[in-house]
Amino acid sequence: MTQPADEADARVRPVLLDVGNLQRVGARPGFGNYLQRLWAYRHFIVFDAKSRVVGGNRRDRLGSIWLIANPVLNGLTYYLIFGLFLRTGAGIENFIGYLVIGIFLFQISSRAITNGGRSIQQNRTVIQAFSFPRAALPVAVNLRELIASVPVLIVMLLIVLVLPPTEDVTWKWLLIIPALALQWMFNLGISLILARIISKVNDVVHLLSFALRAWMYGSAVFYSYERFIEHPALLRVVELNPLFNVLDIARNCLLYDQLPSWQSWAVLSAWAAGALAVGAVYFWLAEETYGRG
Repeated sequence: MTQPADEADARVRPVLLDVGNLQRVGARPGFGNYLQRLWAYRHFIVFDAKSRVVGGNRRDRLGSIWLIANPVLNGLTYYLIFGLFLRTGAGIENFIGYLVIGIFLFQISSRAITNGGRSIQQNRTVIQAFSFPRAALPVAVNLRELIASVPVLIVMLLIVLVLPPTEDVTWKWLLIIPALALQWMFNLGISLILARIISKVNDVVHLLSFALRAWMYGSAVFYSYERFIEHPALLRVVELNPLFNVLDIARNCLLYDQLPSWQSWAVLSAWAAGALAVGAVYFWLAEETYGRG
């Protein structure tokens, strides 16, 4: 039975909706809110980092041994080339320890920055499927590299203790902890910057390996920076290099029983804080664009 038109119209009532508090799906939150959301995902970040460390070398027969074998083999290769053939270690006290510290610590940064920078690009499917702070990906990668570096650092310390000329353990060895913390902050900041860039321009990946290689040569990994003492401008550039300061602090503490200079701490702290602050804001500004296109 058909209802009268006036009765049907009486049942249709306009409803006013307040859309003032609605937010667009995927909209970028405020920076403070974004950091709070990122902290809320801390359990996911830790779980992802740990699980990837355990399963990262599962396909290899030696498994996680490669975490230690790779820097050891690299150190041996550089020792043969630069220590025995080119003799860049001439005049360096305990060149083996000097070289091992340089290779091991530089590779920690190299791996963290490379993998962190590619974290958005390599997880595009996950980004498109789930809603979460995208910064969780580079943070998880850097945490993974930090966890994976623990056995590497233990081997580094053992080499310093066992291979002649052996070094004594002193309280100054504890200063390696804040140095590594500042190094991790710096790595994370650079990873956040590169993660945004590489997500838009994949070609940067091919340039990154060359940049890291040039950075290694400029960080006094296998030679003494004192050979640049006749070139003040070049020496100043080396001394402002954050990775050089990481290595300088570690070598003074572990090899030479010396307190690192306040200048080394100041330069490294400035780089760490600056890179992390700039990286976090720079990455956050493009939050809405990750996973698109």
